Amino acid sequence: MRIISGIYKRRKITAPKNLPVRPTTDMAKESLFNILNNLYYFEDVAVLDLFAGTGNISYEFASRGTQNIICVDQNFNCVKFINKTAEMFEMPIQTIKSDVFKFLEKTTIKSDIIFADPPYNFTFEQFSAIPDLVFSNKLITESGLLIIEHSKHTNLSKLHHFSYSKSYGGNVFSFFETNKT
Repeated sequence: MRIISGIYKRRKITAPKNLPVRPTTDMAKESLFNILNNLYYFEDVAVLDLFAGTGNISYEFASRGTQNIICVDQNFNCVKFINKTAEMFEMPIQTIKSDVFKFLEKTTIKSDIIFADPPYNFTFEQFSAIPDLVFSNKLITESGLLIIEHSKHTNLSKLHHFSYSKSYGGNVFSFFETNKT
């Protein structure tokens, strides 16, 4: 895995093989950040990275100047790896070891961008619980985005707050906004 842009551009990060993760591909990540770059000044946003895994997406935000990044993952080794990497690069990333659904039920943290990369084998009900919790608990700013990464075999377009999706190979990013119902 490598960081695509920003102050850590071209830095390679090697995750331990024992982590239960599927990092976002470089092609998909680059396309996602091209979209976000046209919508936000990265220095001004608060980011919540759910099912953070290796922290791949958070490192990209940090490299581009984001100062307020929170990663949530329930796997101890994932959280440990993110902490080690963030410390090594002096990135402003805070980690929380928690089940994402329990975290979303209890937190009051509001973010501009919430990125969720749950396991691709989630049921439709599990996928739909993510935007339900984010929007019902008002965890996103008025002009914010919830982005859920999923496989091309999953269709989230019927969920509340769905805005649009973008496909990159087998990866799909579904975008959700407050003003969409």
